[in-house]
Amino acid sequence: MATHAGGAPVGNAPRTQSAAAEGWTVFAAVLMIFGGIMAIFEGVSAIAKDTVFVTTAHYVFQFNLTGWGVIHLVLGIVVALAGAALFTGAAWARIVGIVLAGLSMLANFIWLPHFPVWAIVVIAIDAFIIWALCHAHGVMEE
Repeated sequence: MATHAGGAPVGNAPRTQSAAAEGWTVFAAVLMIFGGIMAIFEGVSAIAKDTVFVTTAHYVFQFNLTGWGVIHLVLGIVVALAGAALFTGAAWARIVGIVLAGLSMLANFIWLPHFPVWAIVVIAIDAFIIWALCHAHGVMEE
């Protein structure tokens, strides 16, 4: 295999790494859009005071259901928009995506007593988003 003076390979190796990075970024973008839409539905149904949610009397985080609904609605819109921004390939979009996925994980962890199954699914999606965005650009590679 031919190499440049600095030892970097010439040929298909850099393109393969770039294609893999683009693939993980697209994967994260799609998951962010999907997770954002799930959070929007979560927020709308909480604002509408749907009967599927459990209300707890002695929970540490004492927001009413409408307050949680607004939080999830706004967070879902921002996460979905950041997911769409990932398709541009901008570095700021990756950083914002990681931060927003972390915030979404935190919000859904606090949301667990109200709708556990949905919250666990969104937490798992956010974990995959963070992993994909970090892995795509060598943060997790040696």
